Amino acid sequence: MQPMDVAIVGAGAISEFHLKGWQAQGNVRLVAICDPDRDRAAAQADRFGIAQVFDDMDDMLARVRADAVDIITPVGTHADLVRKAADAGLHVMCQKPMTPTVAEAEALIADIGDRVRFMVHENYRFRPHYAELARRVADGQVGRLRHARLTVRSSSLLDYAGRTPFLLGRQPYLAKFPRLLVFEVLIHHLDALRAIIGEMRVVSARLDRMNPALSGEDVALIQLESDTGALIQIDANISAPGHPPLPTDRLELLGETDTLIYDRDRITLLSDPENPSLHDLTANYQACFTGAVTDFVEGIRQSRPFRTDRLDNLRTLRLMESVYRAAGVPIEGAP
Repeated sequence: MQPMDVAIVGAGAISEFHLKGWQAQGNVRLVAICDPDRDRAAAQADRFGIAQVFDDMDDMLARVRADAVDIITPVGTHADLVRKAADAGLHVMCQKPMTPTVAEAEALIADIGDRVRFMVHENYRFRPHYAELARRVADGQVGRLRHARLTVRSSSLLDYAGRTPFLLGRQPYLAKFPRLLVFEVLIHHLDALRAIIGEMRVVSARLDRMNPALSGEDVALIQLESDTGALIQIDANISAPGHPPLPTDRLELLGETDTLIYDRDRITLLSDPENPSLHDLTANYQACFTGAVTDFVEGIRQSRPFRTDRLDNLRTLRLMESVYRAAGVPIEGAP
């Protein structure tokens, strides 16, 4: 097995989980990291044993030999950085969302073509609890799926008086996002639901804002229908004071023969309520990053499709954008 040399672009808060995922791989070397804040890149280099530090991707690509690059930067920078990596002949893994709009994603995919392998780091379907649900539905444990309901709650963007909401404390720029809950959070859930249920279309959507300091939405009610006729509802509010700071999920999957319920840290088949499957959500958080990185590495080494290949992820982007269209929200730069 030949070593895989990987360069990292972006050293922000989420890079820690990417880097731990890379460290878990066999015969992979992290050869360089860059970030406009060189001190931040140097701190991650010291922590994870990365030899070379840069503050510019062009400089890094000119001076470092690598096989692949992991892009962990704000969404508006993705397209330009992916193109630079592809021009240098490097396989690419890029944080979600691929681009701000479907139109930009389609143009990027067309530009890259098959010159290099290109995966989007959309990791919810790699969370062990969602992966288990997908397996159990595929195994027929509920029979033909007819109805699903997903509830998402957190105080991420609105908390009790005097408290700084978790996400606004960690990522204050989110307050200015014109598209927020669906674009930044529920895009994960839409992708996980695609992995569990299959392809879906948006029937209707209503968006709202509980925190008046935000530019975008923090509440969503969405109705979808699967290709097989199952009805799906998403009820999400991440400005819900008193709820945990990170989103907690409850997903009911109702089939013709049984029902599976995922609720925070457990999965229960209602015909066997005494034997739930228990999950450590803290461990699962890192596991989904590691799982995505593993899929990228194995996909390259085994010449097999990535589970969140750029073409598959384009379907998730289209579904996300369909929610906004159904809610009457204009998408800048989109027809």
